[in-house]
Amino acid sequence: MVYSFRRCPYAMRARMALHYSQVAVQIIEVSLKAKPAEMLALSPKGTVPVLSVDGQVIDESLAIMQWALAQHDPENWLLQDQPAAQATMTQLIEENDQHFKLHLNRYKYAERYPEQPMEYYRAEGAVFLQKLEVLLAERDYLLADHPSLADIALMPFVRQFAHVDRAWFAQTPYRRLQAWLQRFLESPLFIAIVAKTQG
Repeated sequence: MVYSFRRCPYAMRARMALHYSQVAVQIIEVSLKAKPAEMLALSPKGTVPVLSVDGQVIDESLAIMQWALAQHDPENWLLQDQPAAQATMTQLIEENDQHFKLHLNRYKYAERYPEQPMEYYRAEGAVFLQKLEVLLAERDYLLADHPSLADIALMPFVRQFAHVDRAWFAQTPYRRLQAWLQRFLESPLFIAIVAKTQG
């Protein structure tokens, strides 16, 4: 089973990988204000997602994604036999998780970080958007002609950044990134994982 929160970008990317890999798991939607005791018993840190399968507990979204793809990866999201692309993939995900997410949080909740105006945090995050725009210059996806782990791992965070001020994002010069994001938002994969789940 997977403990999840529908709008959490970490949980989103884990659910996309699980859905894609066709791993049959029960998804339990939790309230972050009233986390179930069962989830906290498995992972005391209390963050989603948490996967419990065959006596194994995985409570990091990227690790859940990698576990799912190890079960079944029909479209080669892991970019097997492409070591250079795999290295770039690792770097992109690390930059997203360690740096872009920081700027995203400050941009989205700028009132909590009055040290700088919102526009400052947005500009800091936009550096990463520009990097992705360059990667999309020659293809529809970041590292291959099809989605990879990098696309799926980054997409929920880019979506969140874009949705802070949709009018601003729409007028940016990141045309390829806009199209990339829209392609995912309209994809059967994303539509399936944002559907309301029981819990």
